[in-house]
Parts: sequence; C-alpha cells; structure tokens
Amino acid sequence: MATLTRPDGTEAADLALSRRALLLAAGYAAFDIAANAEPISTPDTGLVTGWETLPGGLPAYVARPAKKGKHPAVIVVNEIFGVHAWIQDVCRRFAQAGYVAIAPEYFFRGDPDKTLPKLTDFTAIRAIVAKAGHEQVMGDTKTTLDWLAGQGFVNGRKLAITGFCWGGAVTWMAAARFPQLKAGGAWYGRIKGDPGAEGRKWPLEIASELKAPVLGLYGALDKGIPVADVEAMQAALKGSKSQIILYPEADHGFLADYRPSYNAAAGQDAWAKLLAHFKANGV
Repeated sequence: MATLTRPDGTEAADLALSRRALLLAAGYAAFDIAANAEPISTPDTGLVTGWETLPGGLPAYVARPAKKGKHPAVIVVNEIFGVHAWIQDVCRRFAQAGYVAIAPEYFFRGDPDKTLPKLTDFTAIRAIVAKAGHEQVMGDTKTTLDWLAGQGFVNGRKLAITGFCWGGAVTWMAAARFPQLKAGGAWYGRIKGDPGAEGRKWPLEIASELKAPVLGLYGALDKGIPVADVEAMQAALKGSKSQIILYPEADHGFLADYRPSYNAAAGQDAWAKLLAHFKANGV
C-alpha cells in the first residue's frame, strides 16, 4: 500500500488518508468509508466474473463458478450506493460458495454514468434512489429471474435473493411476489414506511404473503430501524418459516466491512446463518 510521507515521517493519519484514497479508487462507496477500513477482498480464482446486459438494458454484475454444471443462484440487491465494489465482492463470496450471484444495477435509469458510488452528498444520493419506483424495482427483479432461468449454468429450481439496507426491504417484497424464489435474506432492510405516491406496501404489511422463507438480519443499535419495528415484524412472522435475528451489539450496515459500522463478529455469524438458511431451503 502506498503511504504519504512528510519530512518528520509518516503518521497514522496519513495511512488512513492513503487507505481511503485507495478504496475510493477501487470503487467503494465514498459516502461512508471508514478511515481504518480494510475490506475483505474475495479472489476471482475459479470464477467467471463480469457485467452482463439483461433485457431492457438492465446492467448486472455476475460472479459464478467456472466449473461446469447447473448451480443454485442468488440475486444480490445493493445498498443505496448501487453495485459498487463491496456489492461485487459479496457476489464473489457467494460464487466461491458455489452460487451464481447476480447484482442488477437497479438505479441505472436515473444514474446511467454510475456516479452513485462517488457521491458524498446524501441528498443527491437519495434523489437518484427515489427515481427507482417500487414497481420498476419488482420489474427489474423479474427480468433478472427470467434471465437466470434461461442460463445453462443455473439450476432454475434453486433461486434465492438477499439484499442490504435499501435492498433488504426489496428482498422482503420480492419474496412475497415471486414464487420462483425458494429463500431470502434481508439485511437491515426497512420494515415499514410511507406508501408514497405509488401507494406501495412495506414488509410489515406483506408478512403473511411471503412465498419463500426469509431470514432477517438486523442490529439493535440501528438508529434508522427501531427495535420496536423489528419486534413487530417478528410478531407478524410468528408461526411461519421466516424469522429475524436481532444482534444486540450491531448497528446498521454491520456486514459492510468498508464502513465504520462493520461488526466482524455479528457479520460473520449472520453470513454463516444465511448460507445455512439457503441450504435448509434447498438453495
């Protein structure tokens, strides 16, 4: 790693600045990079990785095992920062575990130049994200499912979805709409909200409509998702195959190893539980 130097020697702050610059250059979201972040880097050894263009012009990052055969597949739904370097790394993690992982760029219509990862103004970020309406997002998810069904390297009977933050809410909603999905994993996704101009529903309202069991992974320290909301969702899921795990020492974004909120213990435990959840439901 390159370091900044000064006549009196390199200081700790210099290393932090250098690390941040390297992460920005690598394509991590600029909004919330931790000064001391050392994100996991998953190799592409034994994988086929790259961008695909799905019907309708939908871009999607795909990572899959190079080994021949039909593999289970998982749709990876991004945070509000788009399909940046961390989401791509998550796809490679799944691929190394034997999955075809695909991350559609849901914001491409409002952000054709992929500026989201470079933005630090939250208002500007939200303005782009807001352009992706709920029905459009569900349509892009269906496009992705249809594309997976047509690939010779995908086992179409073993499809799952997982998502983070904004994508966590998408995961709940997709699991209630698409019977092709066999399992879901919702990472700290919003549980309830304003119906807005679309009159859309939120996860708490569709808990009884889930067509696939969802594992919710939430942090009790999350300031944006009150524990009361999580408990309400847990109550709504009672008696179903879906459940929520609430980590008492975890904050929002606790799996994102490039962010200050990263919690290695909670993240590693939740990741293992998600893979076990997929396996238990045939994916």
